[in-house]
Amino acid sequence: MLFQNRVDAGQRLANLLQSYANRPGVIVIALPRGGVPVAAQIANALEAPLDVLVVRKLGIPGFRETAMGSIASGNFIYFNQDLIQRLAISPEAIDVVVQHEQEELRRREKAYRDNLAPLDLRDRTVILVDDGLATGATIQVAIEAVKQQRPKQLIVAVPVADREACNWVGTVVDRIICAETPQPFYAVGLWYEEFAQTSDDEVRSLLHQAKHRFRETASCPQYPHRSH
Repeated sequence: MLFQNRVDAGQRLANLLQSYANRPGVIVIALPRGGVPVAAQIANALEAPLDVLVVRKLGIPGFRETAMGSIASGNFIYFNQDLIQRLAISPEAIDVVVQHEQEELRRREKAYRDNLAPLDLRDRTVILVDDGLATGATIQVAIEAVKQQRPKQLIVAVPVADREACNWVGTVVDRIICAETPQPFYAVGLWYEEFAQTSDDEVRSLLHQAKHRFRETASCPQYPHRSH
């Protein structure tokens, strides 16, 4: 075990990000749900605002834990075409999975944000955080979604990652920080002593606490929200 839990992982990852502390224009973006407790520790340590980018894995029919792609807020979608062709997954089966995950994505957006628009990422230094990096499918669509908003700099930060996935992601962002890259990797959860599923209530609570801390700065030009 490398980490006691996601809070421990976030605190240790925050130590590697101290050069961004108290720096104007830095925004921490979490991938819910598991990335939020990690990112909350980072945002707190860096004195930076916290927001979420909802991303949903598109699981292979009958094997939901294996991703054939991902979707993110803003109609962003990514498919692993090689895997889909190799397994001969039909367009109809893909459509069923996409529709189901889009419904869940919309539900989570409403639940987490309370109808508040996301922070404007244009010309900001964005630190994109998850609780781990395995295949890179989920983070890939999140990266593309963030890039569409034209941030000044995009950094991906994860406590633990597969080494190959870490290296690959590093080629498509400005900087990547993978605190630990154990080999063989297998799965993210293996490196946490406690890896219980993060609840919607926990996500809402952490975002509420972050919004409370930045209720004044989040409304000023330094940290504007996007209009709908």
